[in-house]
Amino acid sequence: MNNDRPDRLAATLALDESVGRVRLVSPARARALDGLGIRTVRDLATHFPRRYIDLSRKATVAAGVIGEQCTVEGAVHEIKLKKPKPRLTLVELSLVDGTGVLMVTCFRQPWLMDQVKPGMRIAVAGKLEFNYGFKRMTNPYLEVLDGEGAAEGMIIPVHPACEKISAAWMRRLVGNALEAVCGLHDPLPLELRAKYRLMSRGAALSCIHFPHAMDEVAEARRRLVYEELLLLELMLMRESRERTDGCEPVVHAVDGPRMAALAEAVPFRLTDEQEEAKRDILAALAAPQTANHLLLGDVGTGKTVVAAFALAAAADTGAQALLMAPTEVLARQHGKSLGPLFDAAGISWAVLTGSTPSAEREAVLARVAEGSVDVLIGTHALLEDDVAPRRLSLVVIDEQQRFGVEQRAKLLAKGDAPDALYLTATPIPRSLALALFGNLTLSYLKHRPHDAAQRATFVHQKADRGHAYDAARAALARVRQMSVVCHLLGQDSGERDAKAADGGSGGRRREADEEAYEYAAISIETDDDLEGDDVAAAAKEASYLQGTVFADYRVELLHGRMPASEKQAVMQRFRDNETQVLVATTVIEVGVDVPNATVMIVEDADRFGLSQLHQLRGRVGRGEKAAEVHLVSASKSDAALTRLSAMVDTDDGFELASYDLSLRREGDILGNRQHGASGLKLVNVMRDGAVIEAAHADAAAILEEDPNLELPAHRALAREVRIVYANDHVAQGG
Repeated sequence: MNNDRPDRLAATLALDESVGRVRLVSPARARALDGLGIRTVRDLATHFPRRYIDLSRKATVAAGVIGEQCTVEGAVHEIKLKKPKPRLTLVELSLVDGTGVLMVTCFRQPWLMDQVKPGMRIAVAGKLEFNYGFKRMTNPYLEVLDGEGAAEGMIIPVHPACEKISAAWMRRLVGNALEAVCGLHDPLPLELRAKYRLMSRGAALSCIHFPHAMDEVAEARRRLVYEELLLLELMLMRESRERTDGCEPVVHAVDGPRMAALAEAVPFRLTDEQEEAKRDILAALAAPQTANHLLLGDVGTGKTVVAAFALAAAADTGAQALLMAPTEVLARQHGKSLGPLFDAAGISWAVLTGSTPSAEREAVLARVAEGSVDVLIGTHALLEDDVAPRRLSLVVIDEQQRFGVEQRAKLLAKGDAPDALYLTATPIPRSLALALFGNLTLSYLKHRPHDAAQRATFVHQKADRGHAYDAARAALARVRQMSVVCHLLGQDSGERDAKAADGGSGGRRREADEEAYEYAAISIETDDDLEGDDVAAAAKEASYLQGTVFADYRVELLHGRMPASEKQAVMQRFRDNETQVLVATTVIEVGVDVPNATVMIVEDADRFGLSQLHQLRGRVGRGEKAAEVHLVSASKSDAALTRLSAMVDTDDGFELASYDLSLRREGDILGNRQHGASGLKLVNVMRDGAVIEAAHADAAAILEEDPNLELPAHRALAREVRIVYANDHVAQGG
């Protein structure tokens, strides 16, 4: 045993050494691995397979069932490189196995011409299709079965690869990484492993990469998922405690005179759902712990009026609150709608935006600093250093999906552990994930107070968008209004796809196969994605519609680069029905409330995340008139059209967020991007709900016993948390 300890320690320490120490990782391969986000031995050892090819369950070309997944093994008869479009390459090969011919098409993988030659035996795994007289596979996984790097076992792991490192070579390098850490220490306490009957970390890594049977994969994944979640929960809980360490949480008064006066001033009776959400939020504010609450409700369900009662609680407590909105239009709309209610309740308030005149700004900031403003409503202007409330007890962030983690953290830092309330119509996947991980408490408004108005959603191929125009003209003939939302105009589609496929700036590049490109085109999710708007192209679209489709009506353009005053003027004309058709970029996503607008057309809808589409859809059907939303897509991808069909099937924001989450993972739990994988490499928050709950409870119990993870049984856990989340921090909130 004593002789084994140095090797065990060395193997454990090797996890966090440079990937260059792994056998066969040359400097060139290290650079290629770096492009995949693999820089350490740990990164390589946890570069998990995304699927497995079971060669013991092969099908022949003749026996393969159309529409089902299968593995076919055979010889390459012919291989060709084609360029059907200037920026599109594909490799087409024919595979024969004695029972027939299978045509294989691989998009954006020109390097296959160097790796695959006629006469080679290969295995392909994918969905079997039939067209043009042949059985076919498009972008299947392809494995060379003879020659260097061929698979030896019956179950072949398929690791994400890249142009410079094939899947076969990646499999070899991963195996060498496991050799380098053989015998490593297991950070999970023995009692937890025994409690859940978990295999050791070393055994789990071996089984998930190189299983002898698929049952081994399931057990290995169960162990590793639990480890990922326990480390995350420990980090989140410690971050939460650090946020409030040394601070005295504000216990808000929730039955004060301003609260009562506000209830009297609201000109309608709250629905049962609104009352329940109000009770949940006020209970969180009155608790002796810092609140971190997410109010989820579709557009028109009354989130703002519910939040107003939280703001009143801050005023009754003798403290201050900040309400931040993503656009000036929405911030001023809040001032217009909430201001009279606050005046009636004796709550002092002000609005601060980027366009606030200097003299007015200085006066507002002085009042905020002296504490004479109870509620300050604003945009990103609230993040400026000179916004310094005297006693901040509550931060409310409206349309929270439009703000990044760092922005929310900066706002919260203006107070001494203030309570946080987040409002959203559709939680982006990362926000929903945080709610499911237990880092947020959640209230949900499912129904609009006036549900008489129906809203129908339709999906059209680009060639059939005339149907959408017909619906729009019919609505206009009934003296109604409509809006057309343009796509991200001006940016080259190839550039957008590359950006999205990389996971944004600094993301991990995935190999060019069907799975990698399935959601690559979802490139419009944050304000950063709108930087490439081509105003000239947007103006051209508006001019085209004015001159052709809607020649009998007034068409105007609204885009994010307009001065604030010009935006307001355009919107006012639209509200007054001086303008009947509004052509807009996603600046219309929030803060536009025109009850008379009943039809919306979203161009290139496949370019938007479901959250953004649902937000856009919420701009129509806000009155009593039935509304229609037409989603136009040029994509012929089954995956893209299936995703859009979810918008047809449900008008429920929570269901859409859950669906999006199940498809696209949880996003970057600790970052600003909303799509793609996070540090959690195996967790699926929709599938692993029970494990999340278990890890959350176990982490809470561990920290209750050992807040600093100093006990011998917990020191390895503490080290893992430090290493895994060395460069990350969490601002509370989704």
